Amino acid sequence: MIKLLAAIFGLVMFVTGLFAQRGPRTDQCLTCHEAISDRNAALYRSDVHYQRGVTCAGCHGGNASQEEMEHAMDPRAGYIGVPKGDAVTAACAKCHSNSEEMAKYRSSIPVQQAEEIASSIHGKSALSGRERLVQCTTCHGAHGILSAKNPASPVHPLKVTALCSKCHSGASYMRNYNPSLPVDQMEKYRTSEHGMRNAKGDAKVAECVSCHGSHEIRAAKDVKSLVYPTNIAQTCAKCHSNKDYMKGYRIPTDQFDKYASSVHGKSLLVKGDLAAPACNSCHGNHGAMPPGVSSISKVCGTCHVMNADLFAASPHKKAFDAKKLPECETCHGSHEIIAATDRLLGVSEGAVCRTCHTTEVSPKGYEVARTMRALIDSLDLGERQTAELVAEAEQKGMEISEAKFRFRDVRQARLQAKTLVHSFDEAKFAETVKRGMSVTEEVQREAQNAIEEYYFRRWGLGISTLIITVLAIALYFAIRRIEKHQSTG
Repeated sequence: MIKLLAAIFGLVMFVTGLFAQRGPRTDQCLTCHEAISDRNAALYRSDVHYQRGVTCAGCHGGNASQEEMEHAMDPRAGYIGVPKGDAVTAACAKCHSNSEEMAKYRSSIPVQQAEEIASSIHGKSALSGRERLVQCTTCHGAHGILSAKNPASPVHPLKVTALCSKCHSGASYMRNYNPSLPVDQMEKYRTSEHGMRNAKGDAKVAECVSCHGSHEIRAAKDVKSLVYPTNIAQTCAKCHSNKDYMKGYRIPTDQFDKYASSVHGKSLLVKGDLAAPACNSCHGNHGAMPPGVSSISKVCGTCHVMNADLFAASPHKKAFDAKKLPECETCHGSHEIIAATDRLLGVSEGAVCRTCHTTEVSPKGYEVARTMRALIDSLDLGERQTAELVAEAEQKGMEISEAKFRFRDVRQARLQAKTLVHSFDEAKFAETVKRGMSVTEEVQREAQNAIEEYYFRRWGLGISTLIITVLAIALYFAIRRIEKHQSTG
């Protein structure tokens, strides 16, 4: 019994100390404003600050324990009234940028929000030039501020898109700041997989803050932005590579790893090529959706235009549609796309053609694939041999600039042939390869002739030198005989 009383007494003392730590238990400012049915006072009762013991004086200054208005609102007590402009954020930052002050209220909220806002796109000057575009209250409200985890909060995941769209969906408003920025992001988002799930109450799916950040939002062209091309894959991976977080969605979580090892990922993440596609290049931005069977070629075709057009006119188009196969993805993969090399073509080990074409199943396609691979191999061999001959002729100092110039046509033919693979038209493919082979033969002849001429000149020079040497020796002995004859005569 004594232990029970001691435990109760300890709990009472803890709670008493807790409330004492939170500040005054009475707020005369709030009492008066409630008496006059002030709407802000009613809102403040549900405010997270009120629940933590912050009085009206915490933001407005003054002395909240005084009943008399002149004493409570005395400037000498720090009363500042209603903060305006940047003074709003400064008032919030008094506590929210002070780790010691936040610790008094047992808050684990980061204390760098004010600095992040100042360096963000929202921290830029408004049209008036006297204040920033966004203050803390713009998003969180003033007297009815709720925790971001509270479903009623405007910054809760299920409501934040509506909050952002108040400005970003206003054409007249956004025109004043960035006329090039689309104002239909909200509509696009609602058509996306993320948006549809969000509208159904799924607070885990991505919304504005998930991708752009909250206080630290930067322009997409800013290298520090979470949606800058070289950063966006990591931003998507925060969720999509988290097995625990993605549990229940029934989609793989290895997309980032596959993408990073792909030809696209290496170009963007390793080489820094900003023209290389990131996640949003294929899936979209605000209207993000997994590309469907009917759209995948159009997605790839935004960059690979000629390949997409050739495939659309090929016999594989109808076959793929009939079997409901995704087009480009079937042969090249999706996130793990590798560099398109010759080994993908043909019927040897590792070739994608043999996935569908065998000697038993689709033997005609099997023969076409084998023939096309043989043709491209012959062109590649001819190109290598020609390059070696041209290099040898140049090394020997022979003039073959014209032949070297024409040699570029061989490389062009090879590139065209590899593009024509997507037409799966053996006749057109063979015509292009043969055109390249014809050029290789011409250039090889010229290079070989140049090399032979080099050796002819060397032999000619050697023989000429030998003849001249023999003549010189003969002349020498002839002169000696004449001189000897003269001396004895």
